[in-house]
Amino acid sequence: MNPSRRDLGMILPALAAATASAQEKKTLPSKAFKYEDLPVKVNGLNKSRAVMNGATHSGFPIELHMTELAAGQAPHPPHKHVHEELLLLQQGTLDATIKGEATQVNAGSIVYLASNDEHGWRNPGPGPAQYFVIALGRDDA
Repeated sequence: MNPSRRDLGMILPALAAATASAQEKKTLPSKAFKYEDLPVKVNGLNKSRAVMNGATHSGFPIELHMTELAAGQAPHPPHKHVHEELLLLQQGTLDATIKGEATQVNAGSIVYLASNDEHGWRNPGPGPAQYFVIALGRDDA
């Protein structure tokens, strides 16, 4: 089938409207996220709560989750990715490693992870560590 320019002229606006509509559905609305309403995902000794995952009004991707990491645990092996992250430590202690350099951070500390920097963290204990991770951007950029 060979569509004419007239056919394309009718199809393209419809595709653009469908794309805009799909993007609008992914835009995060203003909302209060009550801690007690967030579903808990248990992974062994650890717990996590997904808070939000979508895009700002300008289309910038953002994802936020909360984790309670048990003493002696790491959420995953060291890794890297295109998106950037902020880790905000609310309670406990973490041994954070960024590009092979280890640093111990305590409650109230913030760790910024730039694109493609290898990173990881582990809770040395003795109690649980509670933190927030904010992922900024996406990996398919």
